[in-house]
Amino acid sequence: MDEDTHPPEEPATGPVVCARCGTAAEGGTPSLTWLSSMEDGRLLHFCESCARLHIRAIESRLDSLWW
Repeated sequence: MDEDTHPPEEPATGPVVCARCGTAAEGGTPSLTWLSSMEDGRLLHFCESCARLHIRAIESRLDSLWW
């Protein structure tokens, strides 16, 4: 493993929530319109509204900290 990669964390248990606004996914599972992103070894989920609002930054591959 090189110094730029981080081992993935264990998956969180419980409901899936948007890492940006805190909206909970219905049924505890994100729908196909949600976005997922691996940042610093953490799997983050973003609801459809947040993904649409920040699509340019997402397409530019900027971490969510830059949005």
